[in-house]
Amino acid sequence: MRILCLDIGERRIGLAISDETGTLARGLATVERNGKECEHLARIIKENKPGKIVYGLPVRLDGSLSLQTEKTLAFIERLKAIIQLPFIAWDERLTTKEAEAILLQADLSRQKRKRLRDKLSAQIILQSYLEASQVRNPGE
Repeated sequence: MRILCLDIGERRIGLAISDETGTLARGLATVERNGKECEHLARIIKENKPGKIVYGLPVRLDGSLSLQTEKTLAFIERLKAIIQLPFIAWDERLTTKEAEAILLQADLSRQKRKRLRDKLSAQIILQSYLEASQVRNPGE
């Protein structure tokens, strides 16, 4: 079963998808937040046929909820109304910083980093989820 991951930001949504075995995540796309993002995501989901959706939950370093957490949860509720799949929240603390560090290390221009950061963040979130799932369910 493939798993889709969303990294929901103010301006963009990064997407990643797993392979069929649920072992490896790869960046898929970036969707601009322009008022039509739910429809765009619905098309991507229909094309890729995931069995569930993992989304990054932005919490503070101490684990408390923030305004961005509330915005993310409100957006997920909008998606749940049009997409009939299980949604799983996953801690996304520091994934954007990790993605930025990887892209800086790759010596990419600011423009390229901006284009790739959200997709890479989604990939990092999903890979973390997949690895934790393997630890919880070895042999699956």
